[in-house]
Amino acid sequence: MSETKIVIIPGDGIGPSIVDATTQVLDKLNCGFEYVYADAGLSAVEKGEELIPQRTLDLIEQHKVALKGPITTPIGKGFTSINVTLRQKFNLYANVRPAVTFPGTRSRYDGIDIITIRENTEGLYSGEGQTVDKVEGRAESLSVITTEGARRILRFAYDLAKKKNRHKITVVHKANILKSTSGLFLDVAREIAKEHMDVESTEMIVDNCCMQLVMNPHQFDMLVTTNLFGDIISDLCAGLVGGLGMAPGANIGDDVAIFEAVHGSAPDIAGKNLANPTSIMLAAAMMLDHLRQTGKAEALRGAIRETISAGDRCTADLGGTGGTTDFTQAVIERL
Repeated sequence: MSETKIVIIPGDGIGPSIVDATTQVLDKLNCGFEYVYADAGLSAVEKGEELIPQRTLDLIEQHKVALKGPITTPIGKGFTSINVTLRQKFNLYANVRPAVTFPGTRSRYDGIDIITIRENTEGLYSGEGQTVDKVEGRAESLSVITTEGARRILRFAYDLAKKKNRHKITVVHKANILKSTSGLFLDVAREIAKEHMDVESTEMIVDNCCMQLVMNPHQFDMLVTTNLFGDIISDLCAGLVGGLGMAPGANIGDDVAIFEAVHGSAPDIAGKNLANPTSIMLAAAMMLDHLRQTGKAEALRGAIRETISAGDRCTADLGGTGGTTDFTQAVIERL
């Protein structure tokens, strides 16, 4: 089997340790990967490079698939979000965030299995029309939703539902107030829903959706929404299953896909063997699905599930007394 080259971006803080843990697990699965390492974030700046070095962009462009640890964007003017930059550079229009309950975690609910699909390149995060008038004390930013962008993310969501054998999609919007942008998204959603009558389609205003997620999350299967709402809702869903340490993420375009831990770089515990690598390991499982190694993806999820359920070698945030290396070894043994 020829090797598939994966761009590995270790990131900052706890990033290198949890990414290393994940490559150990992937090696145990014998996935046939060759790793090509690249810098981004504070680690790149400290080496005198750009926040996202051109070499990193070139490698992602060349190999099409990347696994990324948490990255620190330095505070201060002149630094823009690395994640937003990567999404726009490679047109990674679909952000996929599963939230699944694992027995043994400190989650508020059992049996949660929700996928949030977030449009990743438009809306308020596009950066269009940002102005600050300090004299007038007024700041502005444009939210742009296009028919093409809405159709693309909605069709992606319905296609994913069929691949994952999902049966219900909830379109989340604020069309009652944001009649132009959210209204356009909802109109397109209704149009696309008619193309997929085999999937149940519902609509929900975003504030009600947040309340319903807290009160009765089991009513949801898949959520699809615009950029800002998706950012908020996906973190809310992570909170239902134990926090961002249990939440993987994927940024997918037509040609490139970047899989990531969605939590921060936690510099306060870097190098102390305390970090929980579950998020990036689950992101690696999503990467395996993307690369059509679904059997190995399920094996990895199963080993993580068994390790967390056993509890004895889990990290402190999972209620255990183990470290990153203990947890990693326990997952490897179960593979």
